[in-house]
Amino acid sequence: MRKLLYLTLSMALVAVITSYAMWTTERPAGHYLSDLRIQLAVDQGVPGDRGNLLGIQPQLFPTDYQSPERLHRKLAAYLQQARDLGLLNAKTVVVLPEHVGTWLMVSGEKDELYQAASFDEAMNWLAASNPLPFLRAWVTAKGDSRVADAHLRMKAKNMARQYQALFGGLAREFQVTLVAGSIVLPEPRVEDGSLKIGRGPLYNASLVFGRDGLPLGQPQRQISPSVEERTFIQADAEQILTVVDTPAGRLGILIGNDSWYPGNYRTLNEQGATLIAVPAFVSGRGTWDKPWRGYQGPSTPSEISLKPGELSEGQAWHRLTLTSQQPISQARAGISVFLRGQFWDRGNAGQSFLSSNGQHFADGEARGARLLNLWL
Repeated sequence: MRKLLYLTLSMALVAVITSYAMWTTERPAGHYLSDLRIQLAVDQGVPGDRGNLLGIQPQLFPTDYQSPERLHRKLAAYLQQARDLGLLNAKTVVVLPEHVGTWLMVSGEKDELYQAASFDEAMNWLAASNPLPFLRAWVTAKGDSRVADAHLRMKAKNMARQYQALFGGLAREFQVTLVAGSIVLPEPRVEDGSLKIGRGPLYNASLVFGRDGLPLGQPQRQISPSVEERTFIQADAEQILTVVDTPAGRLGILIGNDSWYPGNYRTLNEQGATLIAVPAFVSGRGTWDKPWRGYQGPSTPSEISLKPGELSEGQAWHRLTLTSQQPISQARAGISVFLRGQFWDRGNAGQSFLSSNGQHFADGEARGARLLNLWL
């Protein structure tokens, strides 16, 4: 009798494990419906032969990341509308927001993840659907938040491949220079024209693609991630800010909070940067109008007198982002582009703006996808 009981339990356990293994391999494609419209919110300057800075503030949701093809469809629709408006030419530099590539970590997952009620539930589905990769990634994870690290690390190789194929493909398809927002990867680098990853800490990095779809230079890593992100994203104080040559001028990139530090602009001045792109992200619905929380890095620059709570988050971004404000920045133009949308129960804020001759030009409407254009 006991042998029969053991046999029955063993068969049941095998059936459960087999069913679970089969479930983890299934990736059915759910129904997809997304708004492909985008509005031209700011069009500053006069068209000429010097090119333009074009910011795309997308409206994105988890289902947009269900496959790279879906994300391509949405971003290509935005670029096509910009082309129809006469905003794309051989010297156009398109800028996308921070973390637009990071969410590729949820690409190719099960419907249960996209239908989750909260971010935490979605991440539980991500781990449950990839048990062995998650465990391997967790063992090698860095930082204080090993789970958050593991979620990204286990998908990093595919994320890097998809990021280059998607954004390099868009640059080539629309014949523009494309600042592909940012993506979080372990030790990202460009080797023989391909984006590669390492085994070390995670970094938030941005890559520029030329009109031929190939990377221009090495990934620019973020120097000062936010306090929340530092639990799994490595700050790179040793990172050297560099510029890349584009048809519109020498371009420097400052990711998110890096744009608040005057010293970063001086470094770009030394390299002759004439254009500055700021891919940005502000988490939390309504945060843009709430009191500014202060510097997110280890210290506040000595020349900055602004104190937490003196201004709103949005006002602080306009005050601290010094693109095209001499003498600190000698660039003739800059653009800050924020990611908008809703990722489960986590909203985000931020209203993109342009900088030229010491002035900021912004659209006061927060909802919907936006194009912001500056003729150089």
